[in-house]
Amino acid sequence: MKYPQHNPLPLPASGTHESVTATMDTVFDWEYDLERETLLSLYEKGKAATWNATDLDWSIDVDLEKMLQARFQAGSNELFNAMLKPPRTLSPDEGMKMNLNMIAWMLSQFLHGEQGALLATAKIVQQVPEEEAKFYAANQVADEARHVEVYHRYLTEKLGCSYEVNPHLQTLLDQIISDSRWDVTYLGMQIMVEGLALAAFGMVKLQLPDEPLIQDITTRIMADEARHVAFGVLSLEGLFEQMTESERREREDFIIEATHLMRDRLLMEQVYERMGFDVAQWTEWAVDTPFMTGFRQMLFSKIVPNLRRLGMLTPRVREAYEKLGILQFENLKDSTEDPEPMPPAELVALLTQLRGA
Repeated sequence: MKYPQHNPLPLPASGTHESVTATMDTVFDWEYDLERETLLSLYEKGKAATWNATDLDWSIDVDLEKMLQARFQAGSNELFNAMLKPPRTLSPDEGMKMNLNMIAWMLSQFLHGEQGALLATAKIVQQVPEEEAKFYAANQVADEARHVEVYHRYLTEKLGCSYEVNPHLQTLLDQIISDSRWDVTYLGMQIMVEGLALAAFGMVKLQLPDEPLIQDITTRIMADEARHVAFGVLSLEGLFEQMTESERREREDFIIEATHLMRDRLLMEQVYERMGFDVAQWTEWAVDTPFMTGFRQMLFSKIVPNLRRLGMLTPRVREAYEKLGILQFENLKDSTEDPEPMPPAELVALLTQLRGA
């Protein structure tokens, strides 16, 4: 599908391409026993729910700058300054530009994460020993290619503002792709990266209720990603309890490091740099201000209960999560029980105020 790229994405320091060395076994399943009904059912749902990028209405005119300008001139900027208490008071124009860049940054990281999911799921097809999982993973590869396609088109044709991959996200994707263990690929991509993205998609829908194209894109992708995260939970269920203590400790180390990388990427230093702000000062604000802290914590609302179901909310992981303030989500429903996360009511109310609804 051809489309005008009004704003090609900026490149990371690694350049146009990055080569990650991955050593892994490719596993054939000559038994084809197909006994895991839950995975086969998910595979059938995935096939039935397949959609095409051409199903979207790309004729919709998207002008987020105009939409945000009206919102911030109508009083949202005063609320932004009063409630979020940035390092200095922002003018309506600065507030609009900052919000526009935050949205562009978030959508850009969605795009980069989707490419990571495309590569990671292709690995799963090769590595996972069960045929049912190979079937579903193959279907997910097609999903991820479609997600990359639509986010790239939206950013370059419609939004005209985009960001290179965040260094913390890039590091995590590199680790997931290069690791030879298939369960770590699942754990890193299906549980951690896609679990966080699923919650973040809901935030975008709340922020842009009057933009029909991104609403349609996000709704479709959220439905796909909810199945993808459930696929990870179902595939890994019961696996970690069979591992040795040292193997489980390695997975704990990975979970804790991945969580810190995802938390750090949400500080949005790239936005402050592009805005010409003091990056250190604004990063400190992002770390300390209650709204930004709550925003980051909410994005882990699916990861924590999913890890609990997998038996990986161990004392070490619990201690790390307690320090990050995200252990509060442990008793929520996991992705097999409740596919899509619900943002906390307080956060919904605040975002509703800020967008002037």
